[in-house]
Amino acid sequence: MIPLPFRHPWNVTPSEAVAIQKSLREYLVLTDDFGEIRCVAGVDCGFEDGGTTTRAAVAVLSFPGLQPVDQAVARLPTTFPYVPGLLSFREVPAILAALEGLRQAPDLLLVDGQGYAHPRRLGIACHLGLLTGLPAIGVGKTRLIGKHDEPPTERGSWVPLLDKGEVVGAVLRSRVGVQPLYVSAGHRIGLATAVDWVMRCTTRYRLPETTRAAHGLASG
Repeated sequence: MIPLPFRHPWNVTPSEAVAIQKSLREYLVLTDDFGEIRCVAGVDCGFEDGGTTTRAAVAVLSFPGLQPVDQAVARLPTTFPYVPGLLSFREVPAILAALEGLRQAPDLLLVDGQGYAHPRRLGIACHLGLLTGLPAIGVGKTRLIGKHDEPPTERGSWVPLLDKGEVVGAVLRSRVGVQPLYVSAGHRIGLATAVDWVMRCTTRYRLPETTRAAHGLASG
């Protein structure tokens, strides 16, 4: 079981959730702070029963081989409403339950969603990184905040994602001819390194293999 360095209640109102985000933000580490990476994990969530059940999936892959090592799925009642910017309060309880079901703890999390590229600079990847103590990266398929130029067409090229004059993420072309990904640091990793690891986990598809594996589990 992965220990939880930070704990807080989940049965909260949206305004209380915002306050929790703001209080956690000061503990983020946005520089590289990790050792050897031998296992990488993708994290994703889906919903069942008309949205009343949250289905969280974690897929652990070897690195650099990107072969399946372990996986876990957890289902919990959905207790928090859909509120933009508060995704973690809807999904993280089930993700933590899935992480507890792993036999092999990962060395790095690639989370389907935002990290630092968030209105309060505490997206789901940041939140999950703080709660688990694991290095984490946000890999979003769509933009939540910020402005950016169009990234070059070459695979691996990226441009900064800017919000209020601050670089909050990277807009990454993971493959030629596809829409870019929105990558941001989650915890214990810097932005440039986060982009590098996303590309290391990406083969011939738009999404990294970690995300693809977790999405398959989360969507059934």
